[in-house]
Amino acid sequence: MSALSINGITKSFGHTTVLREISVEIASGDLFFILGASGCGKSTLLRILAGLERPDSGAILVDGKSILEVPAHERGVGMVFQQYALWPHMTVSQNIRFGLEVQGVPKAEREGRVAEALDLVRMGELGSRYPHEISGGQQQRVALARALAVRPRILLLDEPLSNLDARLRDDIRRELQELHRSLKITMIYVTHDQEDALTLGTKIALLRSGTVEQVGTPVDLYQRPRTRYVAEFLGSANLLECAVLRKDRETAELSLACVPNERYLARTSGSTDGATYLCLRPELLSVSKDRAATVPSLPVVVRQVTFKGAHLDIECESPRGDRILSRAVGGYSLERPLPGESVFVSWPQEAAVVVRDSAGV
Repeated sequence: MSALSINGITKSFGHTTVLREISVEIASGDLFFILGASGCGKSTLLRILAGLERPDSGAILVDGKSILEVPAHERGVGMVFQQYALWPHMTVSQNIRFGLEVQGVPKAEREGRVAEALDLVRMGELGSRYPHEISGGQQQRVALARALAVRPRILLLDEPLSNLDARLRDDIRRELQELHRSLKITMIYVTHDQEDALTLGTKIALLRSGTVEQVGTPVDLYQRPRTRYVAEFLGSANLLECAVLRKDRETAELSLACVPNERYLARTSGSTDGATYLCLRPELLSVSKDRAATVPSLPVVVRQVTFKGAHLDIECESPRGDRILSRAVGGYSLERPLPGESVFVSWPQEAAVVVRDSAGV
């Protein structure tokens, strides 16, 4: 049984529909990401799960039981807000204790839970400090400790790392991952940041304009995107217009618009109805002066070569003018082609996947 089932959730504000028939199953122990651009409805969905908003239609089940009529403080759901929402006049320990008092946890038990939560986030020595006396990263840990102290069945996180600098984000990201592994708690994490989702997530639901574009593991979404939107949202992608000539369950034969007389094979990850594209990740493309005999390749002209330290970006152009990016790791040692040079890009056949223009086709 799923820890949490979201079934057909729809929500409108006035004449604007924010969520349309959202249905997702979240397994017990998942670190589940709701990912999407600003305005896609992800924060509204999180607020509905927390009991801070009510949907127009649909159902939410926790352990098979509906929670829509259950008050927010009785749902067994903890929440970490984007802005931390710490009481400035309370110490760290008092902030954590507050939720336990609201729950009616006996006084003798509260202190033990506060100490346990502080130890979990490695803040045991800072319980007497006030929020303004600790760093942003420490405030984030306090917000997390406060949510964990009430021992929720499900922990909701609303863009918890968005206010931190890059180095601190990496540190908190690692700590959150370790915490999830040790506690085995179900977490639902809302963000627009693909790196957070790919790094931490056990599953991802990518939202687009209030609908679910694709659900799967980070590897599924990155290596087997079903639509152009998924491919472009997660990392860099070369998308070449193509026509599917024939297909079986997992493989398609196709022609590319830029070289229509040649034939290529690619994986399929769903329907190929409507406009289709061949998706090639830049890091899986190789550039060479001679055409490869054993793997698919495409004639191109080099337009720009950019050294970026750890890798080399080689921007090419197809015979039809499509931009094709190859990203080669090990920029120092690589032989660099020259702009204007005619070369070939090649790729492992299993690295190519056919995507369609829209999930709604």
